[in-house]
Amino acid sequence: MKKYNKIVIAGGNGFIGQALEKMLEPITEKVIILCRHPNKTNEVYWDGKTISSWVKELENADLLLNLAGKSVNCRYTKKNKNEIFASRVDTTLIIGQAIKLCESAPKVWINSSSATIYRHSLDKTMNEYNGEFHNDFSVQVCQKWENTFNMIDLENTRKVILRMSIVLGKDGGALLAYYNLAKFGLGGIQGNGNQYFSWIHIEDLFNIIQFVINSENIEGVINCAAPNPLPNREVMHLIRKKANVPFGLPAAKWVLEIGAYLLRTETELLLKSRKVVSYKLQELGFVFKYSRFHEAVNDLL
Repeated sequence: MKKYNKIVIAGGNGFIGQALEKMLEPITEKVIILCRHPNKTNEVYWDGKTISSWVKELENADLLLNLAGKSVNCRYTKKNKNEIFASRVDTTLIIGQAIKLCESAPKVWINSSSATIYRHSLDKTMNEYNGEFHNDFSVQVCQKWENTFNMIDLENTRKVILRMSIVLGKDGGALLAYYNLAKFGLGGIQGNGNQYFSWIHIEDLFNIIQFVINSENIEGVINCAAPNPLPNREVMHLIRKKANVPFGLPAAKWVLEIGAYLLRTETELLLKSRKVVSYKLQELGFVFKYSRFHEAVNDLL
């Protein structure tokens, strides 16, 4: 396995960043985390808005991975919407400025995005070539985020966007939340259960990142989604089966609306149909270790 000199993760204190840090440490001389509240020796303060001493950490990096952005698991108030936009656009702009200050710029800059950039789809499978977009809030966020990234011109840094689907891991994220619902008998369908669920195992995300670093011809947009999205009703069935719970109470849309209000979140996170795959990764010869949802569930739960 190839050994890297240095990898920098901006906004690396969340579920995905912490998982990737653990997986990168054995194959990287130095993993640096840029974050607002550093408390470990490899963590460096940054506010995501201004140039300061953190810029020197980018020198000679094999990869700069930007995961920064306010969680969309909130109510879409005007204040939260503005913060969601700013937390993505501002960090992307400041990273672009920082790279231009480097004497030895990072070889690769991967900026995260989301598979929710594509429209709600129950029929058509969205890939990097045929994806369709509607003018709703989550699509607007992703488009502005990606447009900001694309307008930054860098001579010596290869740029890649990863449109991440729901990332499944052991220590947090959506899968654990669904599993806990199932254990308490609440693991029925959400809404009508027909909405598609696109996902990726954290280990495959890690492998895709390595694949991107090592493949000098990869640029632009990559969908990070396993090849087999499935409807919500099948997702919940497989999770109930793993939890040894034969029945789960369904949650109609109106029930979810009440629950989302009380929990200060939005039903879109559960009800939007994300039917997304990656044609680019297939074309490039990437092989998913976990291509079917039950394989990921059996490994992680």
